[in-house]
Amino acid sequence: MIKISLHWKILIAMLLGLIWALASENLNLISFNILWISPFGDIFMKLLKLIAVPLVLFSIIKGVSNLSSINELGKMGTKTILLYLTTTCFAVFIGLFLVNQIGPGKGFNIGEFEKNSKVSSIQEQVNINSEESPLKFIVDMVPENIFLALGDNKAMLQIIFFAIFFGSVLILIEKKKKVQIDILIDSLNEVFLKMVDIVIRYSPFFIFCLMAGTLSKLSRGSEGGIFEIILGLGLYTIVVLLGLAIMMLVIYPLIMKIFIHNFSYKFFFKSIAPAQLLAFSTSSSAATLPVTMDCVNNNLRVPNKVTSFVLPIGATVNMDGTSLYQCVAVVFLAQILGFDLTLSNQLLIAMTAVLASIGSAAVPSAGLFMLVVVLGVTDIDPMYIAIILPVDRILDMCRTVINVTGDATVCSVVNSWTKKN
Repeated sequence: MIKISLHWKILIAMLLGLIWALASENLNLISFNILWISPFGDIFMKLLKLIAVPLVLFSIIKGVSNLSSINELGKMGTKTILLYLTTTCFAVFIGLFLVNQIGPGKGFNIGEFEKNSKVSSIQEQVNINSEESPLKFIVDMVPENIFLALGDNKAMLQIIFFAIFFGSVLILIEKKKKVQIDILIDSLNEVFLKMVDIVIRYSPFFIFCLMAGTLSKLSRGSEGGIFEIILGLGLYTIVVLLGLAIMMLVIYPLIMKIFIHNFSYKFFFKSIAPAQLLAFSTSSSAATLPVTMDCVNNNLRVPNKVTSFVLPIGATVNMDGTSLYQCVAVVFLAQILGFDLTLSNQLLIAMTAVLASIGSAAVPSAGLFMLVVVLGVTDIDPMYIAIILPVDRILDMCRTVINVTGDATVCSVVNSWTKKN
C-alpha cells in the first residue's frame, strides 16, 4: 500500500474542497455545504483552539524552566524579538516598494461606493481604543486573572506573559523543591502534544470540510462567483500575493542561508508544509500553532526548549504577512482616491504597521482591525476598506501562511545561534 505524506493528504483535501465548492455553485448545493459540511470545519477550528492555549502555557513554562539561568532567557528573548521585528520591517518595505512601482490603484474605478456595516463596527471599536493610552498594549499583556485569560483565545499575550513569569520563577527556585512541578508540567505538555497528533491524523477530512464551507460562504456573500471575487480586484490581489511570495521564497531562505550552516531549501519547505497548508485553511496563526510546533520539533529537529519559547511568541508578535498587506492596502486606497502620499507619510505608515502587528490577535481577519489603525495616520476614511473586503478573506489565508513560515524561520535561526553559544 502506498503511504502518502501528511502534507500531500492536506493538499489533496484542499483541492477537493475547492472543486466541490465550485461544483456546488452549479448544482445549487451552497446551502447544503454551509448547513452540513461547514460545521465539521468549525469543529476542527474549535479542536485546534482547545489545544492551543494549554499547549502554549505548558510548553513555554517547560521551555523557560529548562534554561540554565535568567540570563539565557534574556538572551534568547532579545534575539527572538529582534529577529521578528527585522522580518516584519522587510515585509513592510517590500509591500511599499511593490505597490508604488506597480500602482494597482491608479485608474481604478470605484463606481458607486456603499459604506459597509462591518467596517462601521470596526471603526467604532478603533475609535474607542484610540482614546486609551498608547501603552495600553503593555498593560494588556499582564493578566489580572490567569483563569479568565486561559478561557479567552484572544488573550494569548497574557498567557505567554504568565507562562514566562512562571517559568522564570521556577529557574530561581532550588532544584529539589521544584522536581514535582517539573514532572507535572512535562506530563501535561506530553498529553497536549499527543492531542495534536490525534487531531493531525484526521486533519485532511476536516480541512476538506473547512475549505468547502468557507468558499461556499464567500460565494453566497458575493454577487458573483468565487473567481469573480478575486478578478474584481485583480491587480491589487496580485501585488499582495507577489509581496508574500517574495517573503516566503526569497527573504526567509536568504536569512536562513546566512545564519544556518547546510541550510536546505527543499528540506525546510517539505518539513513545514503541513503547518503552511493548515494555516491557509484556518487563517489563524494561533489555531495552527500546535501543528507548527510539531513540524518544527519533529521535522526540523529544533529542540523543545527553543520551539516552546519562540513559536508561541511568534504566533502573537510576528505578523509579517499582515504588515505587508496593510501597507499595500493603505497605498492602494490612497491611489484610488487620488491621495499623494509623501515619503515621510509612507515611512509613518511603515512604522505604524510594524508596531500595530505586535500583539495583533492571531485570528482570522484580525488584520482588518489593524488596517483601521494604520489608516489613522493618513487622511483616508476607514469606510473605504469596504472596497477591498471582497478579497480580504482569501488574502487572509495567504498572509497567514507567511506568518507561520516566518515563525518557523526565526525559530530555526534562534536555534542555530543557541547551538553556537
